[in-house]
Parts: sequence; C-alpha cells; structure tokens
Amino acid sequence: MKVVQELVSLITGSVTENAALAPYSTFRIGGAAKIFVEPASIDDVIKIQSFVLEHDLPLFILGNGSNILISDNGLDGVVMNLETGFNKLDYSNGIVTVGAGVKMATFVDFSIRNNRQGVEMLAGIPATIGGAVWMNAGCYGGETSDHLLNVQLIREGKYISLTKVDCGFRYRHSGFEKTDIILGARFQMGEGDSNEMREIKIKHLKHRNEVQPVNLPNCGSVFKNPKPQFSAELIETAGLKGTQIGGVQISPMHANFIVNLGNAKAQDVISLMNLARKKVFDMTGITLEPEVQLIGFKENSILPL
Repeated sequence: MKVVQELVSLITGSVTENAALAPYSTFRIGGAAKIFVEPASIDDVIKIQSFVLEHDLPLFILGNGSNILISDNGLDGVVMNLETGFNKLDYSNGIVTVGAGVKMATFVDFSIRNNRQGVEMLAGIPATIGGAVWMNAGCYGGETSDHLLNVQLIREGKYISLTKVDCGFRYRHSGFEKTDIILGARFQMGEGDSNEMREIKIKHLKHRNEVQPVNLPNCGSVFKNPKPQFSAELIETAGLKGTQIGGVQISPMHANFIVNLGNAKAQDVISLMNLARKKVFDMTGITLEPEVQLIGFKENSILPL
C-alpha cells in the first residue's frame, strides 16, 4: 500500500499493515487496523498527526486496550500505540513525571517506592496513563486527575502543556480536543508511608478480584454510574445478571461487567448493552450512558431510548 510506504519513510518508529487489534484489547474482541503505528519520539507523533490530516485518515490512540470495544470490522485508518516510545518514569522534588504509555499499575508502584501518596487506590485500573488521563479514570474514591499537575500533548502539530484546570476534568470525562494526543503527565503528591500505601493497594486489589470477573476478558465497567445509583444494581434489579447473547454475558459476579466467554463478537456486546439499557429505562426511567468507548462503530449502534 502506497500510503503505508510513505508513512514508513516518514517516521523512525514501526508501522504495521492490517494489524489484528483483538490482542491489544482487554476484551479480546475486534477486527484489524489498516495501519498500526508505534512512534519512537515526539517528532514521530507530530509527523503522524500531520500525515493523517493530509490523507484524511481517522486516527485512534490505543493504550492498554481497556474501556474500549472495537468493531468487528476493525478500523480503516491509523491506530497509534505509545507504549514503546513513551514509557519513561521520573521523580524529582515531589513530582512524578510519567509517559502516556506507562501502565497505571507501574505508575502506582513507582509512586509508592518514592513515598508519594494519593494514587495507591488506582493500581487495579487496567489502563495506560494516557488513557486514564483522557477519561479521568478512577476507583475507590480516587481519580486520575486528583493529584495531576499538568499534561503534555500534541495539539494541531504543536507540543503544549496544559494545567489541570485547563483540562476540564469531571467524572469519567475530560475536556481535551478530539484530535489531541496525550504524551505524558506530571503528578504532585504529598509524602506518605510506603508500607501503608502498599497495604492500601493490596487491599483494593484483593477486593477488586473478589467482586469483579478478572478471570475472563472484559472492558471494565460498561456503563457510567447514574449517581447516586449504581449501574450494576439497576441491571441486576432488572433481572439481567448472567444474561448471555452469543459469546458474551452480563457477569454473574458484577452486572456492570460484560465478559467474553470465547469467540465473542463486538455486535454481541452491543446487543447486550442495548438490552440492558432498555430494561433499566423501562423499569426506572433512567438512561444508562456507556462508559466503554465504541471504536469503529456507526453513531447509531447504541439505540436511542
């Protein structure tokens, strides 16, 4: 493919054609990416962003592959993964600097080793820092943005840094522009006792393993919680716990998780999501909003209620 050859000559990182995406997704579901790129530098990222705009190609940034559902048809454009080129961690004067490709668990352990307190409860989030910042991921009373100082990103071909206030964080949401590419973030945390923090981390991981179906491929929480209520309770009350369509099932362990029982299709997940939304809406009048990002689908894949 001519466009692939052009991109190969343009950057120092790697370029793969027709790359299977299911192995990069915690759901283990999805088709292939026409072009899969792993930039090695900031310059690579800027060139890739310019390239996709010039060729009118969609661009998707793929982190740890959690909190996403990739279409069975895959993606026609370019998928970028930052784990190889942006995986550095640094600590100095109370500030932890972390690359977008670093996994949350690695960031938490690094912070604990440096006696930095405030992110230990986030260890079980199966995301890279880039993805966690983008969606303001959180659990057990903590959010990624809580101790965030600033975010480094590429916007319209330029490397910029935004303060926390500029990022527009709220519950499971941020105010980044659609074409922004997060490269890393800096966190300022107070000093803490590493042993106490390690115990908190272990306690939360143990609880997560007890109440969530970690033994089967899944995307994490499927729906946002319509506070003060919980999606899992609403779905369970609707009698849908354990309901199966094709190769996927609403987990008997936690009703806000859909699990891949093997050979699942993305369309099976969509069908189960639509069923849960309709049942809960008919029962309560509450509209469950997806937390999982739908990648490569038509806009009307989630049916209006």
